[in-house]
Amino acid sequence: MRAIQITEFGGPELLVPTDLPDPEVRDGQEVLDVVAAGINYADTHQIEDSYLSSQQLPLIPGGEVVVRDSGGRRLLGLVGAGGYARRVAVDPSRLVPIPDGVSDGQALASLVQGVTAWHLLRTSVHLQPGETVVVHAGAGGVGTLAIQLAKRWGAGRVIATASSEDKRALTLELGADVALDSRAPDLKAALRDANGGRGVDAVLEMTGGPVFDQSLDALAPLGRLAVFGMAGRVPPTPVDPARLMARSTAVIGFWLVHVAAHPEMMSAALTDLFTLIAADELRPIVGPTYSLDSVADAHRALLDRSSVGKLVLDPWA
Repeated sequence: MRAIQITEFGGPELLVPTDLPDPEVRDGQEVLDVVAAGINYADTHQIEDSYLSSQQLPLIPGGEVVVRDSGGRRLLGLVGAGGYARRVAVDPSRLVPIPDGVSDGQALASLVQGVTAWHLLRTSVHLQPGETVVVHAGAGGVGTLAIQLAKRWGAGRVIATASSEDKRALTLELGADVALDSRAPDLKAALRDANGGRGVDAVLEMTGGPVFDQSLDALAPLGRLAVFGMAGRVPPTPVDPARLMARSTAVIGFWLVHVAAHPEMMSAALTDLFTLIAADELRPIVGPTYSLDSVADAHRALLDRSSVGKLVLDPWA
């Protein structure tokens, strides 16, 4: 089969297609054709071996796939690795059927990014009606859905950040009340100014470094910051518990793998997301589709922050 396999860790230049045998199966697994695979920011960490979980070589990247079973059904699921290939070994019982009213790209946008956005707001920061929410990387896969869900669930104000004028315009189109330049030299002041001079109630943060630090400082008393990534590759300043106590603020970590360990939590989010998408009440932003020959370009777009929405791999293109 045609696939991307790396034998050393590094950057996008390693993502070169090759021919491999079909994957071997374990108990309960079948080898199924990959209809489409998600290309995620986490994949850039995966090929560097800089993610939260250690990776093993040789490695076929990609943890999110749409496959077709022997009955012709489209199924969606997390596979850990192996997605950048024309075939993958999976246990069909662990996959979710995709409704007819949801496209492959929309389904992929719902899994990693959609479930993350859903649980960040519901489970991590416990968004309450009337609260102000900051969504960093508002034009990304998580951000575009988080903006819409936050408004749907009664946020009083949604402040999005993004790195370009076009991206900021998209966040406003999706319902953000304010769109800020993510590179603002004084982000704390910009966030507070966008909230009428007051601290913000909740922040969804995945950049790290100064963005984390200044967002934490921008919180109102009882505010919560949920961190779900470190795209800037720069760690934030270590958090002093006394600093949190002084304003009754909280920092919450989120990693989707822990939600995936609870099928009922995945199901609750996906059922809600699929229902909203099929009813045209939620708009996943599906970005470009890449071939195996061009998937390195997708990683470069993620790393230089030029990508918008959900990136998709078509391994048969």
